[in-house]
Amino acid sequence: MIKQKIALLFDNEKDDSKSEKLIEHFISWLIIINMIAIVLESYDEINKHYSHFFYFLELFSIIVFSLEYLVRIWVADIIYPELSKIKARLKYVTSFMGIIDLAAILPFFLPYFIKIDLRILRTLRLFRLLRLLKLKRYFKSLSVIKNVMIKTKNEIIVTIFLVFVLLILASTLMYDIEKNAQPDAFQNIGQAMWWAVATLTTVGYGDIYPVTGIGKILSAFIALLGVGIVALPTGIISSAYIEEIRNLKNKKEQQSCCPHCGKEIHE
Repeated sequence: MIKQKIALLFDNEKDDSKSEKLIEHFISWLIIINMIAIVLESYDEINKHYSHFFYFLELFSIIVFSLEYLVRIWVADIIYPELSKIKARLKYVTSFMGIIDLAAILPFFLPYFIKIDLRILRTLRLFRLLRLLKLKRYFKSLSVIKNVMIKTKNEIIVTIFLVFVLLILASTLMYDIEKNAQPDAFQNIGQAMWWAVATLTTVGYGDIYPVTGIGKILSAFIALLGVGIVALPTGIISSAYIEEIRNLKNKKEQQSCCPHCGKEIHE
């Protein structure tokens, strides 16, 4: 059936044909070109001279992404054969990638159905940036990052919680120490929190800084502590990423070897 052949082109798990790769490359490059266009549109001179090009690119992209979205809804029952047609389509529509697909095209159609203030419309146009997330589907290597994030989510959550606690503690202490010496710079804990973020991340903008002796000591201690704590997620993700790459290599080696004799299989 034609529907089954089309479904294979949009099912990343079941097909790896030239046709599927052609569609993957076409949509991937279209997404990348869209991102470049968004950047170029921000330059008044370029936008003035090439506004028609940007409009037709957006129109062409909307047609392609809309067709892709409708086709994925149409073939969802084949991709999820264990579900009924309605449930399969609902599963795609409510999935993360289904929501991204819809959000990428919705801002274009919304003004035709609802009267929207131009300022809000400009903001909605930023949703075009979500098209970049569609690349996750077409670059299978990005699934490695997804697997790493899933495996390390508990460790990352704990680390983020520790950073948050340190952030609150540091900003509260600094506010109490500096509020009398610098009432304008440290008016509230919120402003002190901005100092804490800049210090913990070792960015150090220098717009807010302590002037008291105790404040300077606390600032130095927080900066040194921040180097270790803020760097923790990087270490956790890096080690998990290396492990995931190693597992993938081992799988490929096992698949290329005979399960009986262990010798490499030559095609």
